[in-house]
Amino acid sequence: MPQFPLPVSQIAHALGVPEDALCALIAQSGDSAGDPTLVGLTVAEAARRIGIGRTKLYEYIATGEIASVKIGSLRRIPAEAVSEFLARRMQAGDRRPKAADFDTAA
Repeated sequence: MPQFPLPVSQIAHALGVPEDALCALIAQSGDSAGDPTLVGLTVAEAARRIGIGRTKLYEYIATGEIASVKIGSLRRIPAEAVSEFLARRMQAGDRRPKAADFDTAA
């Protein structure tokens, strides 16, 4: 369930609706981060879905770690490429982060 700045009970009370009804509505609405039917995502949309910044995603595009396509002057990331990228990263397994992962000087 998504995190809200206020507890769901307070939001339900403010709206004058039962808490369980509000929870059911939230569950039905799903992820509001974007249109799940999109086939080609913008760099910003793909980055948001992964939870990284645009600049980092452009690095992954440049190295070929995530697929992209140019359509005219636009760059699009196939929606399935996001899932494939994450699956590959999960298969690589957890590793201890290095200072370079945080773009900080060591």
